[in-house]
Amino acid sequence: MKERIEHIKKISEKLLDTPCSRIALLWEELNNHIVQCNLCERRCRIPSGMRGMCGARYNHGGTLYVLTYGNISSLSNNPMAKKPFNNFFPDEYALTIGSWGCNFVCPWCQNWEISKRIALTCDYLDPLTFISLLSKYGSTGTSFSFNEPSVTLFEYSLDVMPIAKRKGYFNTYVTNGYMTIEALDMLIKKGLNAANVDIKGCKGVIDRWIGADPEIVWRNARYMKEKNVHVEITTLIIPKVNDSEECLRTIARKIKNRLGIRTPWHVTRYFAAYNALKYDLPESTPIKMVEKAREIGIKEGLEYVYVGNILNHKWENTYCPNCGSLLIRRSGLWRVEVLIDDRYCPNCGYELAVTFRNKYHKIIRWDPAKDLPPN
Repeated sequence: MKERIEHIKKISEKLLDTPCSRIALLWEELNNHIVQCNLCERRCRIPSGMRGMCGARYNHGGTLYVLTYGNISSLSNNPMAKKPFNNFFPDEYALTIGSWGCNFVCPWCQNWEISKRIALTCDYLDPLTFISLLSKYGSTGTSFSFNEPSVTLFEYSLDVMPIAKRKGYFNTYVTNGYMTIEALDMLIKKGLNAANVDIKGCKGVIDRWIGADPEIVWRNARYMKEKNVHVEITTLIIPKVNDSEECLRTIARKIKNRLGIRTPWHVTRYFAAYNALKYDLPESTPIKMVEKAREIGIKEGLEYVYVGNILNHKWENTYCPNCGSLLIRRSGLWRVEVLIDDRYCPNCGYELAVTFRNKYHKIIRWDPAKDLPPN
């Protein structure tokens, strides 16, 4: 263990001399050069010469540095359906980046190759170059995703998002939602437009799997909607973890009562990855179980409940919550056809909670706070 700590310290000190290193935001110095990171609700207390739990933040002599500023592990031009965002510019693309590290300990992590590794080298992409790539790839927005962006790409995204906003691009996060309110305020102020937030399960069970309090995530999802950030919720349906009818109904009711019935809920099929099999979790989620989760969401009154990770399923599509007319047709992630031109269903006139660009390139906006229930 001592040799590993020294090895990490040596690597971290080298990274301080690269463009991937910056003095971090949101921290305070305590006694004996110990610092407390206030970026996520873990609020790690980090001794000098060590990194925080996420692996992205390093205490150098009483000053906290981020070692993943623009340190890009992954970059791809992804359709919004892959995020997934089904009600926010659904037929467009976001240039998506990830880095290294995470502040959760999920043993089934689907992106474990980057989330369970700390930054060892610097693969730097400066903000202006990143922005220039959007037009090259035909992207209309940015997305910070793949591993947990709030602890790895926070400072970087604060620099990127205002530039993107000025140029007419949208900004999105795909996140576990465990940031502090201070961090969330900074993201929103700098131009965060939409977030897909993971609700991984129910309190009392999921806590032990992810090592975090799910109530923080619910708090942050509501706070984002209060600040007019578009929010969609994703739950990876995992047998033995969150697949009970009681848990799924609890999640659906919390979406309804805390976020509003027009908040999209994605119930997605899990496939074993990382250490899932070591924890005696199954190879995959039965399709009928995912369909049952969607049925529960609809019965609880949610208007937009989608299935995911099931190829060419009819519930990938968007239908009018009132009359059932097909509004957005999806064939997998890459073929999306928007069949509406304004905010109302062409068949029954029901108001739709979708933000999109119509055939005249006019942005039709949905106000995310419009259906927010009383606190």
